[in-house]
Order: sequence, then C-alpha cells, then structure tokens
Amino acid sequence: MCGHGTIGIAVTLKYLDRIQPGLHRIETPVGVVQAVLHENNQVSVHNVPSYRSAAGVRIEVDGFGEVTGDVAWGGNWFFLTYDLPFELSQSNLDQLSDYAWRIRQALARSGITGADGSEIDHIELYGPPTARGADSKNFVLCPGRSYDRSPCGTGTSAKLACLHADGKLREGETWRQESIVGSIFEASFTLRDGVVLPQIKGSAYVNADSKLILDARDPFEWGIQAIKKKAVLV
Repeated sequence: MCGHGTIGIAVTLKYLDRIQPGLHRIETPVGVVQAVLHENNQVSVHNVPSYRSAAGVRIEVDGFGEVTGDVAWGGNWFFLTYDLPFELSQSNLDQLSDYAWRIRQALARSGITGADGSEIDHIELYGPPTARGADSKNFVLCPGRSYDRSPCGTGTSAKLACLHADGKLREGETWRQESIVGSIFEASFTLRDGVVLPQIKGSAYVNADSKLILDARDPFEWGIQAIKKKAVLV
C-alpha cells in the first residue's frame, strides 16, 4: 500500500480518460482502499484500518545511543520517533538516511517486529514543521534505503493512530503533515468500533507521457535482474 502512489494512480487514470472525478475502489496488497478523485488534481484516500501496536519502545542504535519510538501500522509497518540528531532538511538527506537505516538495523537486531513477526521496514522521523500551517514535518526511509518525497500516506496513517492513542487528535480533526521536501498531506480519521480509519488528501500531476520499446533480441529486455542465465555477447 502506498498513499501517494494511490493518489498518483487516480490522477493518471483521469489523464488517460479512464476514470472521472468521484469515488473509486482500488485493490492493494493490504486490502481495498477508496479514493475520491476531485476536480483539481487532488485525491482523498480512505486508507485501511490503522493502529499502534507498541508505544515508548527503546532501542540502542549504533553511533547514536538510545532511541525511543512507537511501532504502528498504517498499511506498512513503521517505527516513529521524535529523537532527531539532525535537522529535518534536504541538506541532511545522507545523514537522515544513515540514521534511519541504523534504527531499522537495531530493530531487527533487537527482535522488535510488527504483528505476527512482520518486519518493520519503514522508519519515520518527526520534527517541527517549516511550512506555514503544518503540524509536523517528517522524513520517511522506505525499503531499499530510498526516502519518501511525499509526506507518506501510510506513515501519516500510522501517525494518526499514534495521535489518537495518545489522546492528541480527535475524530474529524485535521492533521497537516509536511514532507522532507515541503509538500503537505491533510489527514483526519473516523472511528468505527474504536478502530482508526484514516483519510489522506493530497495532489499529483502528470509530468511525462512515455513509450517503452521492448526488443526481444535484447538480452536485457526485461532488466538486469530478469536476464536469462546464458552467455551474452555485448
């Protein structure tokens, strides 16, 4: 599940004239999510139920000492922390990525997981916002050591679950989440039998329309990972 990916899919399908503004259902690996496509390239995503599974988890991170955070589910498993040795700035991307990666390694080394032993493969660092009107700013390290350029829809959903659990955000209130690049998601939630159901609103824009050409004679037609085991003359 990816929040901004879902927003991007809806806007792209509209660009291709395959859907029109309104409510749409999208199947994801973690369940069906609903997306409302608006007229202005904005999309509201009704995400899967989200919850916090552990609060105040303490781990020893190589080179940084003790770090405290929460474990929560928002469509992916997250470790969320306000312990920041660096400012949340694009000038610190390398340091933030290294720090978040060390946190992930420390979680694995300590045997800390999500439900049913699921790996916590997203690390979310929080700090004060820089954009006007935002409630907080984040940096999210995803699998593959890539960082999220958006405020992270599943990460924001996990944050909503933590805020609700701490009594810091009520049903229907809006949380404005800023990303490391300054973009904003507007987030809120409803409760159903005590379960947090997040809604994330953001925008996307189509900036390329490309054509891929696949040549069967090319040994790397499907990429270097998919190449058949045979001698290749290049």
